[in-house]
Amino acid sequence: MDTKKKYAQAILEIMEQLLETDSIDDAISGGLTIMAKLFTSEAAAVWLIDEKENRLVPASTVGLADLSGVSIDRDFGLAGKVISGGKPILIEDASSCPDFDGVIFDDQGIAVKTVICAPIKDSEKTYGCMMFINKRSGVYDRDDLRLCERMAALTAMTIADKGMPDVGAEEREVLISLKNVIKEFRNPGNVTRVLKGVDLNVYKGELLVVLGESGCGKSTMMNIIGGMDYLTDGKLLVEGKDYSHPTDDELTRYRRSYIGFIFQSYNLMPNLSALDNIRFIAEISDDPIAPEEALSLVGLSGKGDSFPSQMSGGQQQRVAIARALVKNPKLILADEPTAALDYETSIEVLSAIERTVKESQTTVIMITHNPEIGKMADRVVKLRSGRVFSIKKNLHPLHANELEW
Repeated sequence: MDTKKKYAQAILEIMEQLLETDSIDDAISGGLTIMAKLFTSEAAAVWLIDEKENRLVPASTVGLADLSGVSIDRDFGLAGKVISGGKPILIEDASSCPDFDGVIFDDQGIAVKTVICAPIKDSEKTYGCMMFINKRSGVYDRDDLRLCERMAALTAMTIADKGMPDVGAEEREVLISLKNVIKEFRNPGNVTRVLKGVDLNVYKGELLVVLGESGCGKSTMMNIIGGMDYLTDGKLLVEGKDYSHPTDDELTRYRRSYIGFIFQSYNLMPNLSALDNIRFIAEISDDPIAPEEALSLVGLSGKGDSFPSQMSGGQQQRVAIARALVKNPKLILADEPTAALDYETSIEVLSAIERTVKESQTTVIMITHNPEIGKMADRVVKLRSGRVFSIKKNLHPLHANELEW
């Protein structure tokens, strides 16, 4: 059978799949599978726009094992260009294309060589895009691109008829919300934009891990959330209240009553016992828990009388966690809490953080360079060049003692 007849037959199969299947999810998945088989594609994905979060989420994939719970920046890379421009794109050599970033596929062990991508749109609206990766039988050509475009148009018709798949944001209570947050540092004759429009919701009672290379904006974002720095533009909402431009008094009250901090360096007072280090913070807090209870939560009930010099690094960091907990904060910010620790001690500290989230239902945001730690999180946020590149929900988070590096 020649290519034209084969493609015509495929279109009929796809139309039947899309228009006659009751479930929109099954319809999209079935059509994508037919196309991927026809093209002999190594991988394929349908990315749809999550309107609530203004991000792209995978509605269906072929050949990609681990995109469950992932979302990417709507404006990012090739998908963003196709969606914003409304035109299909054929890339014969991905390595030489500045618009393509293969990090999502790198994580899957797929070296991207050739790509076709088409917008899923009708005359009213753009819903997302359709992408096919690596044609095993050669390189994608213009006939493939035209068929991909027709498939995308049929998918748009199906969505308009059956409704959008359920790709919306989680229906969980939002604690912190960053909306298009920009942060600039100004020097004479020079402006450096570190955060370039960060959008992120942090949910109550979750452990959120933030990953990214040095200079990507992780610490700057953390400082803004923690009230230690001011944003330049955008919004910071805390339980719906606008903290974008707080007064000094509002900021002081916010830091004192709302936030607990855990730093890479433990910052314990050397002349005070572990319990007194915790009591000191309890005495200046609005609604503290008992210092003894805080120490118990991190597994150090018998170490209250010990001084920092008498404790291991892991024990000192757990005292620092208890010091953050005693304030009874709604949010704990942990900046590289295991960076100075060996593996065994790191697991002790991470287990204490895990216990904190589960037993006290405190929200924790943890910055780390170690991607393995992300496996214990409810969600993992990856920052790149001052923006939230990807967000992944872990469907089955590991316990701290199951991590290996």
